[in-house]
Amino acid sequence: QVQLVESGGGLVQTGDSLRLSCTVSGLPFSSYAMGWFRRAPGKERQFAASISTSGGSTNYADSVRGRFTISRDNAKNTLYLQMNKLQPEDTAVYYCGARKSVIGGYDYWGQGTQVTVSS
Repeated sequence: QVQLVESGGGLVQTGDSLRLSCTVSGLPFSSYAMGWFRRAPGKERQFAASISTSGGSTNYADSVRGRFTISRDNAKNTLYLQMNKLQPEDTAVYYCGARKSVIGGYDYWGQGTQVTVSS
């Protein structure tokens, strides 16, 4: 059974930092590209960041580039998202996803973790 479990969300103030984690089980983690998405209140889920299987290639949405850093530890089957200089517009439920192929959509999703940034 494939499981992706996010953790690390919470309530913070503008300018604070948080690190999200996504622990993966039930699949060969190092063979899957990974990504972070977020769903703000009243909006659809949007891409935030992605990382290749080895971690050597990353991609970011314009809205988070320079503030967020995606990384992975294949030995620990864990994906991370370091979020710095958080803004109220970063308030959302954050989801991690896993995909086998770089072409197409994500195959597996976590349940999400809430991040709330107060002004």
